[in-house]
Amino acid sequence: MRDDLISLNHFIFQAARNHLEKEGYKEVIVPRLVRASGACENIDTLFEVSVDKNHTWFNSPGYLAQTGQLYLESLVPKIGKVYCSGPSFRAEPKVDNRHLIEFHMFEIELATDFKGLLKEIEKFITAIAAVAVSAADQKLIDLPTANRERLSSLPNQFVKITYDEAIELLKNLGEKIIWGDDISSDREKKLLAYFDQQPFFITHYPDPMWDHGQIIEVEKFFNMLPDPEKPGRVQSSDLILPFGGESVGSAARVHNVEVMVDRLKKSRMFNRLLSKGGSFEDFGWYVKKLKTEGGVPHAGCGFGMARILQWVLGETDIRNAVTFPSTRATII
Repeated sequence: MRDDLISLNHFIFQAARNHLEKEGYKEVIVPRLVRASGACENIDTLFEVSVDKNHTWFNSPGYLAQTGQLYLESLVPKIGKVYCSGPSFRAEPKVDNRHLIEFHMFEIELATDFKGLLKEIEKFITAIAAVAVSAADQKLIDLPTANRERLSSLPNQFVKITYDEAIELLKNLGEKIIWGDDISSDREKKLLAYFDQQPFFITHYPDPMWDHGQIIEVEKFFNMLPDPEKPGRVQSSDLILPFGGESVGSAARVHNVEVMVDRLKKSRMFNRLLSKGGSFEDFGWYVKKLKTEGGVPHAGCGFGMARILQWVLGETDIRNAVTFPSTRATII
């Protein structure tokens, strides 16, 4: 463990919370033992939880949460701007320099549109950079001069390219890729080199509910809002940071309950859920809340703090960016 890591973690997490509070967000404590409503797009990476060998302690499968997104979404109509902070658990099969099975996230949801959401992300990241540089200048943390210069030169607005544009750009850079493929970490590195190692957004991913005439590898959460001006695309984005790669996943959300339920039932996520013994009732509480209390246009994201710390530190290995890295190797 790096000697400066604890101090750096302290200042960065404090900066994140201070920034959100200053921007008017209210912190919410969300459940970490959940049904499938606490999953991201891939049910297969959920950790199932039980206290007996037959897994019958819960009336239905229980899991360690990957996200508090839907809990936050349910509060936006009444509160407006909400956030949570806590662990996200992913059953990552490999041990590598990019993935952890437990990492910390700050998540936000607010009543805004997609463009407003991207501005919120830019403000959060620039606030983190400013605090890191200030703490280093005051010798409160040890951050090399090159890192300080890199963070100080951060633009207030990041480059934004659509998924379609990213695919074409990668082709022009010599990458063997077709539309519908996932943009892997190696492909992210090629794009980062092209953009001179500056953060950038990839936006407007393929809508998983659209008939694209082919199976698409890239998969997004079911309630991402389709873009009315870009048929077959959703208002979603990934923020790609140097060293950390994909660090912030975000989207405008579907708030119409009928549309949301239709998209859920047609999603790959739902089919996987049924195969694991789950049901529509895993999302019943959220559907009921939308039906009884209504929804408003809103958007949100999750900040993967370990990868943001990688970016601050200039670390290529995520295990060197957290105090106690949790991987499959640390459990078995």
